Amino acid sequence: MPIPRLTPASATTEAPAAGQLPAIVAADCFNVYAREQFSTRKLVFGRRDYYKISLLTGSSRYNYATRGVLIDRPALVFSNPLIPYSWEPVSEEQGGYLCMFTEEFLIVNDRAASLQESPLFRLGSDPVYLVDETQYDDLSYFFRKMLQELNSSYVFQQEVLRNYLNLLIHEALKLQPQASYYQHPNAATRIATLFQGLLERQFPIDSPTHGLKLRTPADFARQLSVHVNHLNRAVHKLTGKTTSAHIAERLIREARALLQHTSWSTAEIAYSLGFEYPTYFNNFFKKQTGTTPSAHRALVSPAPPLV
Repeated sequence: MPIPRLTPASATTEAPAAGQLPAIVAADCFNVYAREQFSTRKLVFGRRDYYKISLLTGSSRYNYATRGVLIDRPALVFSNPLIPYSWEPVSEEQGGYLCMFTEEFLIVNDRAASLQESPLFRLGSDPVYLVDETQYDDLSYFFRKMLQELNSSYVFQQEVLRNYLNLLIHEALKLQPQASYYQHPNAATRIATLFQGLLERQFPIDSPTHGLKLRTPADFARQLSVHVNHLNRAVHKLTGKTTSAHIAERLIREARALLQHTSWSTAEIAYSLGFEYPTYFNNFFKKQTGTTPSAHRALVSPAPPLV
């Protein structure tokens, strides 16, 4: 059965809002676009559950936590959904393609390792691959075939799209990153701001099986590709609070909301907030608030109606 999808970008007449990427398919698994429809708008990282592969022409800048890169020739760029970045067009003329997909779409039946471990997407890797004219033609072929397949009604459409995507990734693995990165002069402010954005984008939690991916200062430091001490200094300098204090305050705020507004068990809330055992959550909550999760729930829960 074909995957549910929105109208493909190649067929729509409505451009996306400024600063936003086009919508991913309704099934939240895959889509591919020609970049011309939104390539003159500055794009800022937002928390998503999909990976991106962009084949670019024209000049543009990608900015990460402490470094940036000026892309002034055709390039293939890989974006991990948990690594914040911003993209700015430099030249008026922009071209190429953009493919977005979830890990669940690409990796089925545990046949491959996590994309987070891929040399193309993992933390600390160089995500920009400059390509020559021949390489650009070879890579653009896969994007064109995916665009064509997305408009088809073939019963095995999903498998065909996955195969083209895998072929694109394997071609990329043959390349070598060659881009030259520059350091940001205001790196400390950028790091602290990105930390706050990463922290907030994990909330609100809407499922007891959600499970926070980032819960310690070290987790955030890894996502930002900086040393944890560097992150701590930057956050304290900008806010006057430690990284741990920001995380604890946000966890407590979410825990209180879940205790008051859901019927989840304490164990389910503990897991959703990233605690391995309910006792760890109970101890954390009591240390931060002076009361237990159960006592807090009893206090804020509405009283039963009088009979």
